[in-house]
Amino acid sequence: MQLKEIDRLELPASGDFHVHLRDGAMMEAVVPTIRQGGVDVVYVMVGAMQKSTSTEPLKPNLTPPITTVAHALSYQKRLQSLEPSVTFLMSLYLHPSITPATIASAAAAGITGVKSYPAGVTTNSSSGVLSYEPYYPVFAAMQEHDLILNLHGEVPSDSANHKDITVLNAEAAFLPQLLELHKSFPKLRIILEHCTTAAAIKAVESCGPTVAATITAHHLYLTVDDWCADPFSFCKPVAKTPEDRRALLSAVVSGNPKFFFGSDSAPHPVAAKRTSGKAKTAAGCFTQGWASQLVIGALEVAQEKRMLESGVEVTEGLLRGFLGEFGRKFYKTSEARSKIVLERKGEKVEEMVKSRDGEVEVVPFRAGEETWSLRWA
Repeated sequence: MQLKEIDRLELPASGDFHVHLRDGAMMEAVVPTIRQGGVDVVYVMVGAMQKSTSTEPLKPNLTPPITTVAHALSYQKRLQSLEPSVTFLMSLYLHPSITPATIASAAAAGITGVKSYPAGVTTNSSSGVLSYEPYYPVFAAMQEHDLILNLHGEVPSDSANHKDITVLNAEAAFLPQLLELHKSFPKLRIILEHCTTAAAIKAVESCGPTVAATITAHHLYLTVDDWCADPFSFCKPVAKTPEDRRALLSAVVSGNPKFFFGSDSAPHPVAAKRTSGKAKTAAGCFTQGWASQLVIGALEVAQEKRMLESGVEVTEGLLRGFLGEFGRKFYKTSEARSKIVLERKGEKVEEMVKSRDGEVEVVPFRAGEETWSLRWA
């Protein structure tokens, strides 16, 4: 179907398998937007959080990062109290304190996976992984207990062993590590998070069925020329070339269950994005409240600009698969409980999302741009 000719779509509720929900006032502002984006199940990442207000400096994600079962369950309880209609799948942060015993306890408590951040690749990931081999006993335990390993697939730009690595080739440089991990632990479910390159798509396709990948909405819109001039389009991993974007779009409409939606929605206070002086711009695009709408909008643009391969059809089945069914199956979670209806009503993405007290202000990705309206059936 040609999306520009469609005025109404009815789909199962989406699943978003990569979200950052922060803490404090930011959490209270962001969590209510999950259902606004047509989502009823999320996988919660627990690295790189920040303080809540527009004036406070960035801090590591949840401080300290969530490395214990008790901490993860406590955080899940707070999230659930804010939005009881959403299922929150929880993760731990891969850290030297994580042991095979931790994994056994996590599995027994219903924790879903463990997220790996290579040291220094994204906002406040200094306590991330320097080498994967010391964690092989942990990965063996994860394979035994059927937990998922979520990989931020980049090599640090400042690594002593990779002096020629930049944000543009950091993902490609990481891919041999993905293949090695899959070879060493063939039954371990692994997800290469937020793919941005054609090389990453090919690497995931070359692996067995236990390896999958998430693709964000914002990477379906962006190339390097967009984020280099717009702090609200700057994220990590950064968007790459038009060829890479076409590869992501092709994966989305391929019907291959290895590829499914993970927004990597990463809210930051306005002050952390509009920096001055020596301050660095925070990496992350806030898309949570328009998650489903943005994906469909990106595919519509791709059709109009002929970025999809000739003869490729965007069908309702493909949308159902990418936006929810493929991810739910890989995560072994329940099917969608409800349906969402998307319609053209001239709605626009909000210019600003604020906390109730006005202390937190976040600019959404594509603020002010027209988007689909969404309601729950």
